[in-house]
Amino acid sequence: MNLVASIKSFFQKNKNDSEGFYSLIRSEKWSSLLGKDQIKMIEGVIEVSSLQVRDIMIPRSNMILLEEDMSIDQMLQIIINSGHSRFPVIGDNKDEVIGILLAKDLLRFYQTNKADFNLNNCLRTATFIPESKQLQILLKEFRKSRNHMAIVVDEYGRTAGLLTIEDVLEQIVGDIEDEYDPEDLPMIKEIGHKKYIVEALIRIEDFNEYFETEFLDEDYDTLGGMLIKMQGKLPSIEEIIKIEDCSFRILEADDRRLSSIEVTLD
Repeated sequence: MNLVASIKSFFQKNKNDSEGFYSLIRSEKWSSLLGKDQIKMIEGVIEVSSLQVRDIMIPRSNMILLEEDMSIDQMLQIIINSGHSRFPVIGDNKDEVIGILLAKDLLRFYQTNKADFNLNNCLRTATFIPESKQLQILLKEFRKSRNHMAIVVDEYGRTAGLLTIEDVLEQIVGDIEDEYDPEDLPMIKEIGHKKYIVEALIRIEDFNEYFETEFLDEDYDTLGGMLIKMQGKLPSIEEIIKIEDCSFRILEADDRRLSSIEVTLD
């Protein structure tokens, strides 16, 4: 029986047994034929069919935004520092995205005709999607509309995050790196006995795996998000937060998010 026939036969008998399916394609009989990369892609396709936008979106606190009242120089500095090509723009209501600015639409005004720059004439219409949308449906919509970015809104219509077509594709093929991606830097650096410097953007599940902790990640995705949620506010620099057997001292932060945290284990 060939691979296609085996897969078809399996799903006819075991419609919801994803683990059994993974065991099938990882078996010695098929793994030598498919290869590790192909197996990972097949698993990615299956996983995407069960994921929702909220599972992989970039949360609101981590979005790189432009503000409607920024000067062209301020916008350009953010664009240069981020290396991105598309930017959500917010208005007076900081929870409302009024459009998407493409870097190339701004750059053509920069050197010669700044005075002629009108943000409203450059904004592209933003696409809004609910947190509950299925990834496989969103991917089809991205392909059909040729849109590359969508703004995620919660049940109250507030901005919850964003998602790009690259984020969805990475669930299937793995990380897609380009020349603008920063080099991988360690999220955790040991600086002494039971003392570490940890990036605030580290995922809770990765933090738990490294430190063998059991912090829940249902209401937040990152360590910084957890500390903000538990304090009910943005902690200040040098503030110490004690949670179970961990002490968290805020090392770097701005008026919107945390950057780095010193973690001491008791």
